[in-house]
Amino acid sequence: MRLRSALTSALSVAAALALTGTAMSVTAGTASAGTVSRLATCQEKALTVRASPGGQRNVARVDVTNHGNRACVVDRIPTITFRGLDGSAQPVPPAESGPYTLSAGERAHAAVRTADPAASESRVVGSLSVAADPSHLGVTFSGATVGMPGGVHVWEPITTLWQESSAAADRALADAVG
Repeated sequence: MRLRSALTSALSVAAALALTGTAMSVTAGTASAGTVSRLATCQEKALTVRASPGGQRNVARVDVTNHGNRACVVDRIPTITFRGLDGSAQPVPPAESGPYTLSAGERAHAAVRTADPAASESRVVGSLSVAADPSHLGVTFSGATVGMPGGVHVWEPITTLWQESSAAADRALADAVG
C-alpha cells in the first residue's frame, strides 16, 4: 500500500484547526460559490459516520451526517485507514486538505476503492476505519460490513472527496478509475 502524501498536510491542517478551533471555508454545495464563513471544526460526537457495500466487491460507500444544530467543517478528504497498515486512501482527484462545510442535518458521501480480491500484490486486513476529519478518531467497520466478507484487500486504495450524494461519489470514483 502506498502512503497518502497529503497525510502530513492533513495532520498539519488538523493541528492548526485544533489550536484555533475555527477554519475559513467555502460552503460546499449548500451555498453559492464564494460564500465564506468562519466555522468551527465539527465535533466528532456531533457526527455519525457510516459505511456500507458500494455495489462492487472492492468498493465501499461512506457517509457522515452532522447531527449538531449548527454548520461546521470537516476535511474535504475523508480519512480512510486500514487495520494494521500505515497510510490512508489517496484522494481522487488528487487534492490537498481543505474544509468541507456540513450544515446542521446535512450528510456528505464518499466512495472508497480497494484492491480487487484477485490482485496478487494486495494485503488483506479485517477492517477499515473512517474519520470525517483527520483530527477525529473515526469509526472502524469490518470487511463484512462493507461487503468484503473475505477481508479488505488493500493496494493503492483511493477515496473520493466528500460529495453531496452517493451517486455523485460513485460518479467521481468512476471518473477517477475510468
